[in-house]
Amino acid sequence: MSEDHTETQVVVVGAGPVGLFLAGELRLAGADVVVLEQLTAPTTESRASTLHARTMEILDSRGLLASLGDPPNEPMGHFGGIPLDLTLPSAYAGQWKVQQTRIEELLAQWAKDLGADIRRGHEVTALTATGEYAEAEVRTAEGRTELFRAKCVVGCDGENSVVRRLGGFGFPGTEGGRELLRADVAGIDVPNRRFERLDGGLAIVARRPDGVTRVMVHEFGAVPRGGRPEFTDVVDAFKRVTGDDISGGTPLWVNSFHDASRQADSYRDHRFFLAGDAAHQQMPIGGQALNLGLQDAVNLGWKLAAQVAGRGPDGLLDSYHGERHAVGQQVLSNIRTQALLLLGSAEVEPVRQVLAELIANSENVRSHLAGAVSGLDIRYDVGPGEHPLLGRRLPHWQLTTDEGAVTSTAALRPGRGVLFLLPGDDPRQQARHEELRSAAAPWADRVRTVTAGSCTGGGTPDTGALLVRPDGYVVWADTPGTDLEQALRRWFEAPTAAAAATRPAPAAPSTAARANNNSSATATAKKWRTHMNRLTSKTALVTGSSRGMGRAAAIRLAREGALVAVHYTARKDAAEDVVAEIEKDGGRAFTVRAELGVPGDVHELFLGLENGLRERTGSTDLDILVNNAGVMGGVKPEDTTPEKFDELFAVNAKAPFFLIQRALKNMPDGGRIINITSGLTRVANPDEIAYAMTKGAVDQLALHFAKYLGPRNITVNSVAPGITRNDNPVFGIPEAVEQMAQLSAFNRVGEPEDVADVVAFLATDEARWITGSFVDATGGTLLG
Repeated sequence: MSEDHTETQVVVVGAGPVGLFLAGELRLAGADVVVLEQLTAPTTESRASTLHARTMEILDSRGLLASLGDPPNEPMGHFGGIPLDLTLPSAYAGQWKVQQTRIEELLAQWAKDLGADIRRGHEVTALTATGEYAEAEVRTAEGRTELFRAKCVVGCDGENSVVRRLGGFGFPGTEGGRELLRADVAGIDVPNRRFERLDGGLAIVARRPDGVTRVMVHEFGAVPRGGRPEFTDVVDAFKRVTGDDISGGTPLWVNSFHDASRQADSYRDHRFFLAGDAAHQQMPIGGQALNLGLQDAVNLGWKLAAQVAGRGPDGLLDSYHGERHAVGQQVLSNIRTQALLLLGSAEVEPVRQVLAELIANSENVRSHLAGAVSGLDIRYDVGPGEHPLLGRRLPHWQLTTDEGAVTSTAALRPGRGVLFLLPGDDPRQQARHEELRSAAAPWADRVRTVTAGSCTGGGTPDTGALLVRPDGYVVWADTPGTDLEQALRRWFEAPTAAAAATRPAPAAPSTAARANNNSSATATAKKWRTHMNRLTSKTALVTGSSRGMGRAAAIRLAREGALVAVHYTARKDAAEDVVAEIEKDGGRAFTVRAELGVPGDVHELFLGLENGLRERTGSTDLDILVNNAGVMGGVKPEDTTPEKFDELFAVNAKAPFFLIQRALKNMPDGGRIINITSGLTRVANPDEIAYAMTKGAVDQLALHFAKYLGPRNITVNSVAPGITRNDNPVFGIPEAVEQMAQLSAFNRVGEPEDVADVVAFLATDEARWITGSFVDATGGTLLG
């Protein structure tokens, strides 16, 4: 085997929903990850089709629900085939019908957008671990042998897990004793059957909106056959049990499952981990298996990322096994009970009748079982305290904050911990909040502080503050005898000097300013800090900001207190000059390079951006995006070639669209998107038809994205400059400048700073009520 190897921080084996979700969680928290999948293409078999309330809450906490559209919701579920109302306090009560193929597609795109390296056609053949790293030997679809080296390897590769086998994990439990046949069939028309128990067995029939019918059948006493069934086996069993003939249909997928119940004795062995069906095998009743696995992933992801980054406190990774193994035991127990109720023959009927009566007549029984099925009943042991929310999931509240309205769930989208400072009637509350804010400040690189002016829905918090982990579970409540710093140290490790040094410090002049003792620069910095700090603690990306309007916008946003990413394509020296000017006057900035309008442009830009943000803030949050980069046309219509036309659209229109799409993964609610367009979308210039078309397209971005992003309080606006001074030689000709100046109501040409001031205003909270707008920044050129 070659000594060459691919090195990363975490290797995830398996690109099913659990592996992909874990990969996204790791990337969200800043860890490098490679996903290895034996299949060369995603499966078309949609095994699972149900998402429960807790999983929906988790997907919402990562901003993923919008992409699912409006899936069907059914408040009624079942327990062993007995109807069960799943309504509980949650924004997503009930069960939601989403095919597993759609979940995989969504999570794969999310993980890729975050920078996960997903490699298909890679079969793991050997695993080794040392004191420093773990290695996975892989055989590719082309027959090559490759070696991957990481700090940890996680098996998310299903019930026949290679990682579990090669890693030597124990997998005790019971073999299956009952078999249920299953098929997705097109071209049949049979009545729907919901857990219908007949004399000979159990039948389930559900016709999907796409016309495909899922058929499941169990003949009482049927045992697992030990191999994959044929469609004729399903046809024959279904006819014997129901009397209906489905032989004329077209089978799209046929399989069987049984009631085996196994669980790994440990979810962690040194550098190897298990999640999802690799850690537990169970009968897929009521969609619990998929949900259990996705919840494993969200529990492990942030913890593992912290550990490989060297900031995981002692015992953090052990808590993964401690928390999720216990949950797995409970779920497997209720699934075994359901399997007996479903697949048992006449002898279980008296038990079914008694349980049905209890569910119908006892709210305690109903809510207990609904909590177990939906995952809403989980409570972890997270430390001292008696508050009822301690160890439980964060309720879904509507909050008003300094950054606008936000839900408590949406506040978790950056993938960091959150200290919620909640409203209350105690007049001493404000002083207490300041005390807590100060105590949490050293952890600012890994824990956000959100101050709520109001809190509605989801029940009363009954406390002034809560500390919540990235996976949405409350680990501290402000009650007598509890210690916030102790909780922060337990879950987020002691703060480091480096972390404290990277926290925003707008009040301090730069090192260069102090060293040079430049009184003018110091005075300017003081002015900025005193009067122009509306964007303190915000982060911004300005594309094309090494010169012209982009340069002016970057400097202006930094003057307001923002940390600015100065993007350039070729002129690194010019971009570094912008950074130097910002830092000279007490601001903060860094450069990031990417050529726009070419394949991979957005990915390259965000790799550099996230690295720069993480180094300086400990987070990849992006609060402000200014789409300024563009190319001019200057070509008569008859001389415009297809190549030139494609270049204009690739840089001016396509790149801004996909930059917005990608930025929304990093942008907290209340963010700002500002697109630089052109006054030429309102006045005619025959030499710029193609260019004006591209800018007209960008105007539409503001209009439609504004409507789409309104629920997140993200504003999107267009700023349209007119004739603005740049490095074009024409601005060195006085006669030409005088002629251009006459087009403006102010009888002068625009300066880059004129446009930058408009951009800065739209980036602040003062512009919170402006979105979807075309802002005329032409100096009155469009007045006629």
